[in-house]
Amino acid sequence: MEVVDLLNDLYTLFDGVIEAYDVYKVETIGDAYVVVSGLPQRNEQRHAFEIAKMSLQVIAAIKAFKIRHKPNEQLAIRIGMHSGPCAAGVVGLKMPRYCIFGDSVNIASRLESTSEAMKIHVSIAAKTILQDSKDFALEYRGEIDLKGRGAMKTYWLHQSSDRYSSLTPSKTVLPMPTLGSAPLADVLVM
Repeated sequence: MEVVDLLNDLYTLFDGVIEAYDVYKVETIGDAYVVVSGLPQRNEQRHAFEIAKMSLQVIAAIKAFKIRHKPNEQLAIRIGMHSGPCAAGVVGLKMPRYCIFGDSVNIASRLESTSEAMKIHVSIAAKTILQDSKDFALEYRGEIDLKGRGAMKTYWLHQSSDRYSSLTPSKTVLPMPTLGSAPLADVLVM
């Protein structure tokens, strides 16, 4: 039951965070939380900025997150981010679901699994879109062997230390609800 409570608290936190950004929660699979931007509504090149801003907010929210049954332990997450084409649509009749498919989804998942705790692992495609923004700092991680893809140059995403940076959410942010002593927000994995 503790695992169910933990995941519920965590996903409720993530759900709260994503409300402030132009992103769409696709699904949760076990401990994976999949978010996309640019689908189902296209938003030009803003998709990478929305996911990047949200990812940084998720990391900040996790730092304040309290595990109910282990309040003295700090939870750590990994985030993988990729920008690229994918197919999307509603699948099924009995329990229809909006799903995304394609290599971009697989790359984001591989980036998450090869990331490090409390870091945002970014593909070169996402880095190319974000690199000129004053809101982000991108640090070369090196080439990582991604299963089924081979070697890929990857980067760590950080918030810029530029005093003119403004990582304001896309939407009006309401005060975050709380669950006991745990502030609630959202997390992304893509």
